[in-house]
Amino acid sequence: MTFVIKDTDIARVALLGSIRDVAAQGAGLLELWPLQTALSLENDAKYTEDLQVRITREVARVLTGEDVTIADAEFVYEGATSIPGRPQSIVDATLAANEAYERMSEYSSTADTQLVMASAGELGVEWSQDEIRKVAEAIEVIGAYLTPDGNALDAVASVEAVSQRLASSLVAFSAMVQLLDISDERQCTKVLPCVLFLNELDERLGLPQIFLSGEQLHEFLDVLGNSKQKAVDAAQYLAPLIAGEWERHRDKVLWDPDQAKKDAKAEDERKNREALAAKFAHVKDDEGKESVEL
Repeated sequence: MTFVIKDTDIARVALLGSIRDVAAQGAGLLELWPLQTALSLENDAKYTEDLQVRITREVARVLTGEDVTIADAEFVYEGATSIPGRPQSIVDATLAANEAYERMSEYSSTADTQLVMASAGELGVEWSQDEIRKVAEAIEVIGAYLTPDGNALDAVASVEAVSQRLASSLVAFSAMVQLLDISDERQCTKVLPCVLFLNELDERLGLPQIFLSGEQLHEFLDVLGNSKQKAVDAAQYLAPLIAGEWERHRDKVLWDPDQAKKDAKAEDERKNREALAAKFAHVKDDEGKESVEL
């Protein structure tokens, strides 16, 4: 059976209200580029590093079924190969997640199918020969069908462009996942290379990257497995998650430490005023007392 990306599915997904909403948010984020200040460039670099830590943590959690912490993922990201007091299985899984992440990161610029297979190998994902063949074919079709023209970032200039490209990537992703035999929860590790691939596909299309937790991945697979309109229902589930991540990205890029201090001070003063007012709320005004103008 030949892998096909259906134009009708992309059209239906692109017109969904939830996708249009997140596309508007994405367009607003992309309007910040090219970043103009050293602070925004530094903030974006920190966001990118933080995203890798968060994603590799979730990948390790799915691989091990154990409570991998952000601290674990940060230590490994910084180069640790063992962590005192922590199971080596967690460290090894997080190391594998980072290797797979780094290997996949070249796809956005090369569209090399072998990078997906190599990432699956780094994760120890066990695809059958039939699944390997189907996924390889799918990646070739996706790479040919969704190759951007010119500079992908410059080409994304409107809500329509973002919604169309986002719909394309989500339809491709959900169709790719359906090629895998996931008959029980233990087999959801098979999907992890596809999740890493989705982010690189979005990058290739000039879209911001996204984030899925292990729990959200399980929920997504449940939605897909129980759906009669798989492309539409998958997109409906993912849309608010993407919106949340893109909002996070924008906030991180625009973060200003000086303004943050001012906002924090103003918030503390507001809380203090409210607490003081609540403390003396029971005290009634003395009607006979002369008012004093301050």
